[in-house]
Amino acid sequence: MELIISLLAGAVGGNVAGGLLKNLNQGTLINSIAGLVGGGLGGTILSGLGASAGGGGLDIASILGQVASGGVGGGVVLAIIGVVRNALAK
Repeated sequence: MELIISLLAGAVGGNVAGGLLKNLNQGTLINSIAGLVGGGLGGTILSGLGASAGGGGLDIASILGQVASGGVGGGVVLAIIGVVRNALAK
């Protein structure tokens, strides 16, 4: 369940980052895919480091931690992809 929350939050985070950073926006599909990847990686890395709030599970602190890590991870991966694609386009 934690992975699903992180993936969904990552997809949302990727699209939010694309909306806020117009020069890195890659379109809804690429934003969502980058967000899914980033959300999965962000959630997995933070869980592996023991940084998940509440120790994992379905309490509110844990869910909020998963949403935050997934959203941030999705935004970061989208930013990386946007910078790389913009650099290659020059």
